[in-house]
Amino acid sequence: MDTTSPVPLPADRIPPGTADWRTPDARRWLAAVPAAWAHPLWAVLAVALTAVWGIAAAPDTDCTVAEPCGTDWPGLCVAAALPLTLYWVVRQPRLALPGLAVVVVGDLAVNGAAAMLGEPPVLAFFAAVAFTAAGLLHRIAAAGRQRALAREAAGPAVHPVPAAALAFRRGRLSFALAALLLAAAVFGFWQGQRVAEEYERRAAALTPVTGTVTKSDHDELVLDVAVGERVHRVETLFPELYPVDSRAELLVDGDWVRLVAEPYDIFGWELLVLTGLVGGLAFLANAVDGRTRSRQLHRGPLPVLRVLVREGHDDGRTWVYAADDLAAERPLLHFHSLYSFEEQPGAPRGPQDEDEADDEEDDELAEGLRKVGAILKGEDPPPPLREAVLYGLPYTGTELAFVAPDDEEPGGVAVECSVTAVKPAVPGLFGGGLPDAAPGSSARPGDGRAHRRPVDEVAATLEPSAAPRTWGADRVSRGVGVFLLAVQGGGVWALLDDVSWLSVFPLIGLLFVVTSASTALNWRLTADRDGLWIAGPWRVRRVLWDDVTAVRHDRGGDLVVARDGDTEVTLSPVGWPWLERRLGREPYAPRAADEAHALLRRPALRPLENATPAQQGMPVGPLIAVVSALWGVAVLLLL
Repeated sequence: MDTTSPVPLPADRIPPGTADWRTPDARRWLAAVPAAWAHPLWAVLAVALTAVWGIAAAPDTDCTVAEPCGTDWPGLCVAAALPLTLYWVVRQPRLALPGLAVVVVGDLAVNGAAAMLGEPPVLAFFAAVAFTAAGLLHRIAAAGRQRALAREAAGPAVHPVPAAALAFRRGRLSFALAALLLAAAVFGFWQGQRVAEEYERRAAALTPVTGTVTKSDHDELVLDVAVGERVHRVETLFPELYPVDSRAELLVDGDWVRLVAEPYDIFGWELLVLTGLVGGLAFLANAVDGRTRSRQLHRGPLPVLRVLVREGHDDGRTWVYAADDLAAERPLLHFHSLYSFEEQPGAPRGPQDEDEADDEEDDELAEGLRKVGAILKGEDPPPPLREAVLYGLPYTGTELAFVAPDDEEPGGVAVECSVTAVKPAVPGLFGGGLPDAAPGSSARPGDGRAHRRPVDEVAATLEPSAAPRTWGADRVSRGVGVFLLAVQGGGVWALLDDVSWLSVFPLIGLLFVVTSASTALNWRLTADRDGLWIAGPWRVRRVLWDDVTAVRHDRGGDLVVARDGDTEVTLSPVGWPWLERRLGREPYAPRAADEAHALLRRPALRPLENATPAQQGMPVGPLIAVVSALWGVAVLLLL
């Protein structure tokens, strides 16, 4: 556990009446995150898949003389609204709601409500839209609950943001990119319209002629059409509609020849318009949202909270912890931030001042190069934990400013403003979303190890016991093992169905599945008086307490017992933590690792007896290997 004291914030930079955001209040805030079903991934998948289904099931629209192909700018705008809305579902929930309405209304208006509502793909798409809207409303409500909890924790004290934060501006780059992309969309629209208008002007003076198709080339997308004694070659997107000896209507003006049904092709310009609209409106919305939230920090005094912050060692994110979480064990939220400086008018400088400034710049450059070199070599120290004051109420999607000690200048104070929206520090769908372990813990920054509960917190839940303590495969872990065995059995059947020398290598690979399946089905960790027994897939190992340096659960799903000499005993897989969290259960393997690690750090809690052979566990790898071999023989006999 990290026992290093946070870098203190000078008392004169802490506004009077600032409340500490303590662990109980912070945990209530963290518990108010949206439910798993409202995660944007499910909504995006549902809408995208049903939209693809609808497109695939829609009847092909052929270009005919009665209804020739041409420009469809309204349909293009509806098409642009869908990916833009899916992006907003992830990034801008409040904009996604009107975006969904535009998609639905536009789709009905362009394609016709009566013809669409009875189609299963359309009904599935509307159901997906309804599910997405429910998730968006739930996320907005959850953000409101977090805002209320933060206001309750902050109390009545309000203070204006520091002057440096007032000078901070957001959205300039996004505005520039939005202007560039929207200008590209306007240019594409202008060029597409120019092509269409030029065709209409030229066609108005011509009379269509009918010819006979003498050649239909599906590779080069061209037709040869005979009109009288002359044969015209004309491009087409749908040569299958014009078999040999069929009739085709043309517009002919010297060497200029077009099919009446396919007058022009502006797909490239339409694609430019679509890309420019989606990208430009996305950047424009981000710019307006960032500028609006930034200005909200400037409007009058704001609630304040005293917290701890640490910069991420790998990605530079700012992680916020409760004010009493001195070990930085449980982050609350994170965002990216930039320094903000007060705008000061320049004063005239003499030659001596300029020389001193040049020397300072050279020193800063040398120091910067030294730090870059240390980062590239992996020798840079982890950023320190710092005291800080948050300005504004934290909730999912908002932006904040904070004051903290400057980790670049000892004794200095820095004002930083967020440049990305606040996100709660909760595990992602696949186990990510939390920072690496803090310096001073058994995990090294950047090594991918999962968050560990404080040793004192775990030890408080353990009672001294004479009998050995055991942890082993639970239902989720055994479910993973059964799934792996099913994959292996199906793979053996598929490979032996058509045996060749190429099948040897995949079969060898499937043998490694035996190890993983055996571990998941029957892994066991036993703690007794003298040390740990580790039952893996092939054998049971003994590690004495004096040789154990740490017990941990990695983000990859491994349970690891680290020994002296940088050697490790690894059990993998030992469950599926992210699935257990989705099911509302506490992941078992991380708890086992935390409790075993607590026994290592608190010898008084260790069992008084040694484990019996039955308590040490039994490897099932040999048994499963034999069963797998028998299954392979059976498959060969059955096929």
